[in-house]
Parts: sequence; C-alpha cells; structure tokens
Amino acid sequence: MENISQLFWIFIILSALSPYLQQQMLRAARTRKMAELEKKRGSRVITLIHRQEALSILGVPLTRYINIEDSEQVLTAIRLTCKDCPIDLIIHTPGGLVLASEQIAEALLRHPGKVTVFVPHYAMSGGTLIAMAADELVMDPNAVLGPLDPQLGQYPAASIIKVLEQKPLKDIDDQTVILADVAGKALKQVKVTVKKLLEKHMDEENAEEKAELLTQGTWTHDYPIDVEQIADMGINVNTDMPEEIYILMSMYPQPRTARPSVEYNPGPVYPSGPNKEN
Repeated sequence: MENISQLFWIFIILSALSPYLQQQMLRAARTRKMAELEKKRGSRVITLIHRQEALSILGVPLTRYINIEDSEQVLTAIRLTCKDCPIDLIIHTPGGLVLASEQIAEALLRHPGKVTVFVPHYAMSGGTLIAMAADELVMDPNAVLGPLDPQLGQYPAASIIKVLEQKPLKDIDDQTVILADVAGKALKQVKVTVKKLLEKHMDEENAEEKAELLTQGTWTHDYPIDVEQIADMGINVNTDMPEEIYILMSMYPQPRTARPSVEYNPGPVYPSGPNKEN
C-alpha cells in the first residue's frame, strides 16, 4: 500500500511539472531554430509574437499585445546587435500600445544595417507601424497589415472628430469636446510618425499622401490591407517567405483545448487521379 501511495504522489508531481517542462523544451527548440536562421541569413533574429499562451501550471490563457516590456526587450536586442549586422524581425500581433510600437519602429529606423520584417500571418495596428520601419517587408501571400488610425478607448479618433463636424458645439457635451481635442492631437502625431517611416520607401509627397490614407480613418481599424495594396502604396514588399519562418511560428502554439477548432493531416498533399484498372 505504501508503494502505491508513493507512486500516486510521484504521478501528481510529474503531472504538475509536465506543462513547465514542455514549455522549457519548446523554448529550447525555438532558440535552436532561431540560431539556425541567424547562421543561414547572417542576421540577428528577433521575434515579436503574440498568441494566447498557456501560463503557469494552470494553463490559464492570456491574450497578449505590444506593451512596454516588449519594446524594452526589442530595444535591448537591437542595442546588442552590431551596427552593420542585418536584423530580421518576425512579427505576429494584433497591435498594442502606440508608445511601445513607436519606440520599436524608431529603433529599427535608426539601425544602420538592413532591417527585414517578416509577417507570416498578420501585423495589425501597432504591428503595421513597426512593419513600416523595415527596409524590406516579407509577407505570406495571404498575410495582412492594418490601418494606423489611433483609437481612444473604444472609439476611433477620426470618428470622434466627426461629431464636432456634424453637430453644433452647443449640442455636444464637454467630455466629447475634450475627447475630440485629444483625438485631433492623436491623429496629427501618428500621421507625422507614419510619414517619417514611409519616407524610407518613397518621396516626401507620396509619404504624406499614404500617411493620410493609413492614419486618418479611411477604413475601420480591423480592415485587412493585403500584399497587393501594400505594394501599390510603393512599399518594398515581397512574398519570398523562408520556410524556416513557418517552422518557427509552429513553435509558438496556442494553448490546447478539449477540441481543436481546426484540424488537418500534417504534411503536403498532392493531387492524384482516379485509380486505373489494369
């Protein structure tokens, strides 16, 4: 009976440690894959990938966004990179804090070596801002970026401004007037930043026009801007995504649930004709 009790507690301890050990093994595998990619491309590889990740042994999912901690880590990686060494940034994010995104974009813009940003799936909002800082943007053919119009709480800044344009001032409450003032400043500030980034890809006049398009509420904030539209803007973009990027992305899995939403047989599938009788 004592042996059974000991085995039971060993099982409990191993079960509790299993998620942590799996996470450490996955982290080690990512580090090896990044090292291989750095050796192949002769670059510094940095990842900025936000998924719902399993936290601690309880497996509690947390949706992540670009924050100050992210900008601190990316800026540290850039600072530790030789000035002439290329930087490859792999980004997958719904966006996040404007301040953090601008810090990363400005640091990439100042880096003397070539900066390549890889977008295997999506880089919305602040992620798009960072992508604009690249010398070369590489996207999956189905990947998207997003508009850069600032948001104040739950409302787009451009839409708040519209209220002042469509109603007499006497019919608008003080809080909305204050929000509209802040919204106007936010729109101007973001446009200036985006124009500065776009001047890496085009002349000042075109950069002004495209910055206006991206920041002033042309689309809803979740509008997907595809590769063709990005190329039409004059941004240096291509779809030559290295296979190693997809492999690395697979090492950032979503937390497991009882039933996966998407299932398929791994590996390539080739078309085949009907079986022929001899």
